[in-house]
Amino acid sequence: MRIDIATLFPEMCEAVLGESIIGRARRRGKIEMYCHNIRDYTLDKQKRVDDYPYSGGHGMIMQAQPIDLCCKAIEAQQDTKPHVIFLTPGGKTYTQQRARELAKLESITLVCGHYEGIDERAIEALADEEISLGDFVITGGELAALVVADSVARLCDGVLSSPEGYEDESFFDGLLEYPQYTRPEVWQGRAVPPVLLSGHAKKIAEWKREQSVARTMARRPDLLEALARREQEKALREAANAAPSPAVGDDRP
Repeated sequence: MRIDIATLFPEMCEAVLGESIIGRARRRGKIEMYCHNIRDYTLDKQKRVDDYPYSGGHGMIMQAQPIDLCCKAIEAQQDTKPHVIFLTPGGKTYTQQRARELAKLESITLVCGHYEGIDERAIEALADEEISLGDFVITGGELAALVVADSVARLCDGVLSSPEGYEDESFFDGLLEYPQYTRPEVWQGRAVPPVLLSGHAKKIAEWKREQSVARTMARRPDLLEALARREQEKALREAANAAPSPAVGDDRP
């Protein structure tokens, strides 16, 4: 998979994407990631990429032209058109499910907004979708783009050592992850739950599931409601698929 980030601060993005698991995966060729400076594509002699908003208001707006040329240059480097995502406060809230869907694509381009926003015409002309991390405001789209890039990359083949590296985590199956412990067995009077020391695989699995459900119920009941709806919809689909089709010519009600 290939992930491109169009940004005013490519060094900031490279500093994050060059480290840890993602950095190692890039060096091993398991995933391609590139950071592009939008400022390199402005036609302004002063390398300006923003201007005052029409109708007035505070702050500056990123111009459409540099973003357009940057995205077209990224597309020209590839055989297929990338899926273009703008990181904006008005986008749909990002989820683990969306990360799984994006990880199936061949290429995505993440466009980072800055200042007071992006000229809407650039979004209309280029964006396949807009994504937001949540109902809060950050200085620019770089942090959001890095979150999306990291969450998608770690789902790609070969980035983690095994699928269990992400299949056992929070949100993958719709629940929060169970509590985790390591040595020492007792720390400041707090002991590791005995079941985790029992070596009984079935009981440990049951404990983990119970803890996940309990933690999700206490902290994120909305996730349980969504999981229940998905399971109900799945059961209905399976029942519909299993139902025998009416015979040809059978006009019974």
